[in-house]
Amino acid sequence: MKSLIFGLYIFIGISSQWLFGQAISGDSTRMIQLSGVVISEETLEELPYVTVFNKTLRKGVISDYYGYFSLVTFPGDTIVFANHGFKKSSFIIPDTLKQDRYSLIHMIPADTLQLKEVTIYPWPSREEFANAFTNMRPYDDAIRKAQQELSGESLAFAAARIQTDPSLAYGNSVNKRYSQLYSSNQVPVNNLLNPYAWSKFLKDWKSGKLDRQ
Repeated sequence: MKSLIFGLYIFIGISSQWLFGQAISGDSTRMIQLSGVVISEETLEELPYVTVFNKTLRKGVISDYYGYFSLVTFPGDTIVFANHGFKKSSFIIPDTLKQDRYSLIHMIPADTLQLKEVTIYPWPSREEFANAFTNMRPYDDAIRKAQQELSGESLAFAAARIQTDPSLAYGNSVNKRYSQLYSSNQVPVNNLLNPYAWSKFLKDWKSGKLDRQ
């Protein structure tokens, strides 16, 4: 008698679970493999790592880097797509499907807010702004600083403080050897007949560089 009552309880539990699943999914005997790609509605580009959640079964997956996803569903299930920066979108599995597979390309719209322009100043108060404005150097910008650092005086000063390096002497020797091989068995190069050298000389002379040197 006890075994009969225990078996009856088991049968009632299994039946209730089956009826509950049937009520949720509509038809729990027809599983459908849902696959697809999630794209942006504006750019039509694939959206990676989108949450694809089955609201009916309370289960879900995340799309891969290329927006592809795949999960098991039932007819009538509600699928919710959610991603940061985009509006939530839903899709209901049709209950008229005759096959056990269904593919779709789902587009979700961007969730953007147009905010007013905000200008950030590096001064915490009006007094500090007034002080910085009155003492500013309008022509001491990054370009002029770079020109000063790359001037002949600055480079000569930096070169004078650099210690001798054996690699520099080796490089100078190798370059000299290459020059000798380049003009081997030929007349050495004479810059007096080089039009480029003359053009550079004339430009330097007109600009006044030769006077400063």
